[in-house]
Amino acid sequence: MEKMFYDWNAKKKEIHLRADAPFYGARELWWCSLGVNVGFEQDGSGKKYDRPVLILRGFSKETCLVIPLTTSVQQHPLRPSIEIVEGKDAHALLSQMRIIDTKRLIRKKIGFLDKGMFETMRKAAKDLL
Repeated sequence: MEKMFYDWNAKKKEIHLRADAPFYGARELWWCSLGVNVGFEQDGSGKKYDRPVLILRGFSKETCLVIPLTTSVQQHPLRPSIEIVEGKDAHALLSQMRIIDTKRLIRKKIGFLDKGMFETMRKAAKDLL
């Protein structure tokens, strides 16, 4: 499949020029403009190149650590099921965890991850290191 780097580049410029970044917190689920990435890195989808993410930890007003989510049913130890997100069974892509600029947090906050499940995700992420 051909990746649309030129289309994403225009969208990325818009995100970079965004004047404000939303207020966020750990445990929150957001739509995030992840873009078109290299090789097997997780891409966003649609015209906004977005994907739901779990905010694992905030580092500053401008940056946070996120785990992208997927609705793929592919079984893998690094893809634990988390809960239903916007009516779909979601799985955390632990291997795709990354730090983002909070300007990438777009559209709306989806909700919060249950405290117990969040602690499970934190432990799983920590165990990767």
